[in-house]
Amino acid sequence: MRLERVGAPLVWVERPDPAPGRGEIRVRVAACGVCRTDLHVIDGALPEPRTGIVPGHEIVGRVDAIGAGVEGFALGARVGIPWLGSTCGTCAYCTVGRENLCDRPTFTGYTRDGGYATVAIADARYAFALAQSGGDAEIAPWLCAGLIGWRALAAAADCRRIGLYGFGASAHIVAQVAKWQRREVYAFTRPGDRATQRFALDLGAVWAGGSDERPAEPLDAAILFAPVGALVPAALAAVRKGGRVVCAGIHMSDVPSFPYRLLWEERELVTVANLTRRDGVEFLALAPRVGIVTRTTPYPLRDANRALADLRAGRFEGAAVLIP
Repeated sequence: MRLERVGAPLVWVERPDPAPGRGEIRVRVAACGVCRTDLHVIDGALPEPRTGIVPGHEIVGRVDAIGAGVEGFALGARVGIPWLGSTCGTCAYCTVGRENLCDRPTFTGYTRDGGYATVAIADARYAFALAQSGGDAEIAPWLCAGLIGWRALAAAADCRRIGLYGFGASAHIVAQVAKWQRREVYAFTRPGDRATQRFALDLGAVWAGGSDERPAEPLDAAILFAPVGALVPAALAAVRKGGRVVCAGIHMSDVPSFPYRLLWEERELVTVANLTRRDGVEFLALAPRVGIVTRTTPYPLRDANRALADLRAGRFEGAAVLIP
């Protein structure tokens, strides 16, 4: 499913399977999660939008071809392909372990073809080996929703009461991790969305309400998964003195003006960007211990446009997954 024109529906195309180059593997896609970042790619909301790209960066599949110079993977091995497609390894960020901020990166499904397809090519150094346990569709959202959620949770630092604004794919995974860590989870949804609030409570949240509400107790930290800039001052108002608000999205509508008193008293506003391979190794090792249960809605690959429309409209709980 290829992006032929920014803002237009994806188009089904058929072409020969690509051959992996040096250092690359070809993966037969078993499942690919549908991420809100895919909407940003299709809408042209990210810098330098590209046409002709195949979206999708939450890929689970099996290696079916191996390029020269690849070590550590065998034919048939189950792997995950994340958003971070490659980095330069030499810039000031890469050399100090901050490859998520690389000056010359590639990104799966944005600057290199992704997983809305039957096969995908990946730089072997940036693919993750996966255990054979667990369903492909259930694990696929871990490759971005889980990973960026894990990075955002780490950025929230040591906190007991944590608010999650936008209870979608990332938040429903992070909520389970936070509960396992013995934190109290407060879920904020679209105002009046009782179904999602019940979903959050079922996953262990101690409180669930609309984003226009505030719990009785101030939060220690909050993570914003919803790409809505107006939630920034709302979250700042909900955290205690010295609290932290983490913006986890790659794109967000403009943040409105707000009074300085919301930031005063050493509240902090930070963002997280992309991921590192270390994030992936840590989270993929932790997830089975937590016993994460991913709520997924499957769609055939040809129905990618319907899955994206349903994501945009909030018609499902958890994550959508394309099945070739």
